[in-house]
Amino acid sequence: MKEINLYTQAHLVVAAIRIFENQDNTSTSIEKVCEIISFSLEHGNFICKKLEELGIIEIVQGAYGPGLFIKDHLKIEEIPRDEEQSKLEEELEKFRKDREDLSNKVKSFQTENAERQKKLFTDLEKKLKQH
Repeated sequence: MKEINLYTQAHLVVAAIRIFENQDNTSTSIEKVCEIISFSLEHGNFICKKLEELGIIEIVQGAYGPGLFIKDHLKIEEIPRDEEQSKLEEELEKFRKDREDLSNKVKSFQTENAERQKKLFTDLEKKLKQH
């Protein structure tokens, strides 16, 4: 997918919500919106939360999960269009980096724990041989 800014993504999300409202006469889920516009669920959730913060859409918790409603589509025009690298991409990269760091910490902890266990078994074996 080519690099698109928040302005364009907002238009895509609002258009997808409108399509589902027209077809089903009901609210739609983030999953359906992501599927129709080929966004990952992680990316779609981020965009929808951002659009909710800006007052463009409303996310309402219902019995079957969150539903999306258009609140004020005209606020999309207030979003800057000429961002070189969107804040979204920066946030996603930060999330990926944090996730990788956490994974590395877990691996190092597991390695240290394995070494500690090995040393403990070696010490126990030495003690048993002495007795």
